[in-house]
Order: sequence, then C-alpha cells, then structure tokens
Amino acid sequence: MADQTVVAVPAAKPVQASQVTLAHIMSEHDTNLYGTIHGGVVMKLIDDAAGAAAARHAEGPAVTAAVDSMAFLAPVRAGDLLTAHAELERAGRTSMTVHVTVTAERWNAAGPVTRVATGRLTFVAIDAESRPRPVPALLAAEPADAA
Repeated sequence: MADQTVVAVPAAKPVQASQVTLAHIMSEHDTNLYGTIHGGVVMKLIDDAAGAAAARHAEGPAVTAAVDSMAFLAPVRAGDLLTAHAELERAGRTSMTVHVTVTAERWNAAGPVTRVATGRLTFVAIDAESRPRPVPALLAAEPADAA
C-alpha cells in the first residue's frame, strides 16, 4: 500500500514577511594578510542572513542547498559595520531562492555606505527527519504606488 500522507501547504506570504537584516562590526580578528576582511567571513554573514530569511518564510528549519552566485564588489576593513539584507526572490515547492545585499560603513566615522557584496543562495525546508517539506508560495510584491 502506498504512503497516503497528506502534507498541508502553508498559505502564501509576501516578500516583506521574511526579510532579514543582520549587522556585524568587523574586527582585526576577521582580517587576512592584506588587512582586509576574509571573504569567508563575509560569506558566513550572507549565509546567516539568507538562512534566517528562508527559515522565517518556511516557518521552520531550512538548509543551504546551493550558493548560486557570490560577488565581492569592494574590500571590507576592520572597523567597518557590515550589514546584510536578505529577502526571498522565489519559492518553489520545497526550495527558496534568497538574495542578499551587503553594505559597509565606518561605524566610528561619518562616511558613505558602500555596497561590498551580493549573494544568491538556494535553501530547502526540512522536516524533523531532514526530509524536504512544502513551503508557502511567495506573493508578488505590491507596486510602490499602490498604497
């Protein structure tokens, strides 16, 4: 007899419901031999922000399935306040694509905010047995002038 388990699909959610912003002040411990922040430190912040957005949308655990793209646009230095903003771009049946933008600013001095990295990652929602589970659909963004 085939498994007749019925899994309820959660109600669709807007992009805004899963947006996440994380910030971290970079320290000397995060630097490489060139005096800039290790790319892996930036990648971890991107993965953390994307994972939080995916889990928020999925209403439970979600794991990184793929890093679809990663771009380092400008160097980051110790003392910079790094901010990662993540939001869903797509939701499939069990997977989600999350886009992350990272900016840097000197936290101890006035200065411009600079976009330093971007990432696009795919996550899969999992159940208690680590099997893929359904996620809510992603509602289309409301036009800015619809308010």
